[in-house]
Amino acid sequence: MSVVTRPIRVRNAVRFLFRGGEVVLDRFSPRATVLDWLREEMRAKGTKEGCAEGDCGACTVVLARLKAGALAYEPFNACILLLGQLDGAELITIEDLAKGGELHPLQRAMVDHHASQCGFCTPGIVMSLFAAYHSGAPQTYNALCDQLAGNLCRCTGYRPIIAAALETCNGAAGDRFAATAGSRAAALAALADREDVFVGDEAAFFAAPASLDSLAALYARFPDATLVAGATDVGLWITKQLRDLKRIIWLGRVAGLDGVRPTADNAVSLGATLTLEDAAPLLGAIHSDLGELLRRFGSKQVRASGTVGGNIANGSPIGDLAPALIALGSRVVLRKGAKIRALPLEDFFIAYGKQDRDPGEFVAAVETPRLAAHQHYRAFKVSKRLDEDISAVMLAVRVDVDGRRILGARIGCGGMAATPKRAASAEQALIGVSLDKQASWRAACAALSQDFAPLTDQRASAAYRMTVAANLLEKALLEISGASTPTRIGMLHAAE
Repeated sequence: MSVVTRPIRVRNAVRFLFRGGEVVLDRFSPRATVLDWLREEMRAKGTKEGCAEGDCGACTVVLARLKAGALAYEPFNACILLLGQLDGAELITIEDLAKGGELHPLQRAMVDHHASQCGFCTPGIVMSLFAAYHSGAPQTYNALCDQLAGNLCRCTGYRPIIAAALETCNGAAGDRFAATAGSRAAALAALADREDVFVGDEAAFFAAPASLDSLAALYARFPDATLVAGATDVGLWITKQLRDLKRIIWLGRVAGLDGVRPTADNAVSLGATLTLEDAAPLLGAIHSDLGELLRRFGSKQVRASGTVGGNIANGSPIGDLAPALIALGSRVVLRKGAKIRALPLEDFFIAYGKQDRDPGEFVAAVETPRLAAHQHYRAFKVSKRLDEDISAVMLAVRVDVDGRRILGARIGCGGMAATPKRAASAEQALIGVSLDKQASWRAACAALSQDFAPLTDQRASAAYRMTVAANLLEKALLEISGASTPTRIGMLHAAE
């Protein structure tokens, strides 16, 4: 396969908008975070550090970017967002909302509803709500619970916070950011270019290639560099493991790497840098369980940062996306230089921390089949907390049927082995089984013990994991068989 070359222009600085001006940074540590830059360099202390791992939301900031020609406001965890990832965006923090001593409508509502006590979490909560305020979407009680799932408040409780949000976040935005949207969008458009970014030298750099060709060439030259998409995991390498990452290649500027397109065999190709937030409706259109899985995938901040390719390339045995897509029969597309190859997703994971990926090779896309009329799918996530928690067990199953007889099955599991893995023995035991004979499913549920020998850790014991996995498989078959007995308990919320 030939690669079309183009003249490469390299920019040696990161550029973004902040407080009405353009910031140009041509010298910074590749591992520098937005939170550290705000607090230590800009003395902007309103953005707090709580957990330093993207869970508590105290550090939430908002980035405004142009998407489809319009301004989009999204919340991010500044503690694990790398400074270089601000390129081409506008950074908005809690100090930017009030003007001339007059509080932003959200801030005023928080005061009026007594929605803050110690106040440590409040800046992050307000910034998450600021993103909702500018989303243009109707904000119901449930939607606001999702919006705030990544913001921990131990003092006030969420009732007055959500009351303040319900009062403020419905209707058109009426703040100074809405009034200046045109000029700010123009300023962001002026930042957009097709230049590769390279800040530093060969020993230590932050790079952001602008094209697939540039990415392939740069990664082939520096195969030991750390690829970063959303930094939801790499950020923790820095803040928790204290890794001194010298060479970082950020994928967020690679044109087309976030693309979505149909394939010749009726699958959908999801580009590696497509965010989990943007992937949610696409996967939800394949099956509603995938939409629900993505709704519980971290928080709004995590889904705005995290990507499809990043979650797959990370290779975590407790990542939820891989087993869900394995059950569908997805493929991973890899590129190294000009060479492109695809393989079944389950074959990509070799052992803990090891994937079938050569030096200089990167995940380019994940191709996910749609369901045929004779195929049925279910996916379940079991965790200690409903929201923003790591799975103890994740199980997804697709069964192909002829009438009431199972012709074949694909079962993907997470949290049950050192990698996301198929349950081959259980799949085999389901072939020929009738959906009308529940007793005939038991052999498949029992066969999971041949497929997995899970560990006991802080999330669950091995025995619990085996029991839950077997129960989830039976639950999926019950639903697919059309049993009238309810198998799910819906979330109960206060009146909308």
